[in-house]
Amino acid sequence: MTPELAVAIGYASAIGLSAFGSAIGTGLAGLSAVGAGKRCFLQQEPFPFILMAFVGAPLTQTIYGFLLMNAILGIAPEVIEKSAQSAAFLFSGGVGGGLAIGMAAIMQGRAAAAACDALADTGKGFVNFMMILGVIESVALFVMIFIIVILNQLVA
Repeated sequence: MTPELAVAIGYASAIGLSAFGSAIGTGLAGLSAVGAGKRCFLQQEPFPFILMAFVGAPLTQTIYGFLLMNAILGIAPEVIEKSAQSAAFLFSGGVGGGLAIGMAAIMQGRAAAAACDALADTGKGFVNFMMILGVIESVALFVMIFIIVILNQLVA
């Protein structure tokens, strides 16, 4: 594999795998919100629109993947000039980071699905549930930051 191809796969994976996880996470949360809404309608209660915050929570991981991709693209020319081994770091940073960020989005979607169900039944706990989603979100944020810091040391 050429260094250019390794870098291309790395930056494409950073955004692609992150967005893939966001799609699954929002889908999971969305399915639960639909089910919770159906229950509310059957009980002649209004749909709690605040469930949309839970459904949208996993979308932010796509932004983290985009930022990671841009960081890889920003340092790629300098790294490719250094060595093929340095390009492998961009490859592994993009693929590993994309996978970790995407998995955080999937798990956040699963937690958001449970939050949709609980809030629709009780009408309580929004702030607590958002804090739980925030803890899961921090995994994706930490992965993005740590990889960017490590990759920037390649060109320092």
